[in-house]
Amino acid sequence: MSENVQVQENVTDMLIIGGGPTGLFAAFYAGLRNCSCKIIDSLPRLGGQLAMLYPEKYIYDVAGFPKIRARDLVDQLIEQAMTFKPGVHLNESVERLVKREDGLFELHTNQSVHVGKAVIICAGIGAFTPRPLPAESAKHFEGRGVAYYIDKIDHYRGKRVLVIGGGDTAVDYALMLEEVADSVTLIHRRDGFRAHEDSVRKLFESRVHVKTFYELVDVQGGNWVEKAVIVNNQTKQHEELEVDAIVSGLGFHASLGPIKEWGLEIEKNDIVVNSKMETNIPGVYAAGDVVTYPGKLKLIATGFGEAPTAVNNAKTYIDPKAKLFPGHSTSMTNLGH
Repeated sequence: MSENVQVQENVTDMLIIGGGPTGLFAAFYAGLRNCSCKIIDSLPRLGGQLAMLYPEKYIYDVAGFPKIRARDLVDQLIEQAMTFKPGVHLNESVERLVKREDGLFELHTNQSVHVGKAVIICAGIGAFTPRPLPAESAKHFEGRGVAYYIDKIDHYRGKRVLVIGGGDTAVDYALMLEEVADSVTLIHRRDGFRAHEDSVRKLFESRVHVKTFYELVDVQGGNWVEKAVIVNNQTKQHEELEVDAIVSGLGFHASLGPIKEWGLEIEKNDIVVNSKMETNIPGVYAAGDVVTYPGKLKLIATGFGEAPTAVNNAKTYIDPKAKLFPGHSTSMTNLGH
């Protein structure tokens, strides 16, 4: 910890690690249960991956929205979470979690020490870094035509774009870009896609030029990307594509970082929880993409269900006399409406 770290001894009911969709909904639900909370996130803004990596992507699997842009969903989640005025601490990377003899938790970050009665980890996939493109020359054009996520879709209007990958991210990017780009080519090193079936169907019905069994081997240009050299990994034949932009849809490496050292039961890169979203440490709960249990599905919609489960069980941990089920929101009087 740096010398500038300050201890925030004012005790908060719940410390929520992560300000993505699950963390934001957990903060709102904590307010419904009359619990104070803080959201601590290492990113400079709330919204997690949706805000930082995929703000222009459409999301199709959130109940009540046939489709909604990620940035719009984040805006509404933030508005909802701020109903009860939680503390928000951004640009703070978690380092240590200490359970004191008095039962309170100290969450040490690179900037401060937060004290709480319970902890809810909603860290998503953890810290993430983009998977590198296979062509070494691509590094020289990062920020000059090579991108690892789409910030503003309008930047690609009228351009010739190459998208790389075969998962949901790549397919979604290609379909998004088709709306504004002059042309979109998607290359994938196999002929099988790992995206949702409906998205793959839309891809092949679109004007996106799909080239399977192709890989990127070189990126060429001056001050900006001008050409991409691709190779068919079956025939070994090379092909040059004139492009104005290359977008990687290869995804990201993720790591829990210091959280792995907190004594939690970890399976691969996920935190093991039970049906109450309890970890193996009493008073520490987890929800969202960061958790695993039998039958777990990593969906935003799943996290929206796990967040109130974690909050309600944390409430009974903090106050054993409290009811687990608070009643339906339609009968609550603390919403201020």
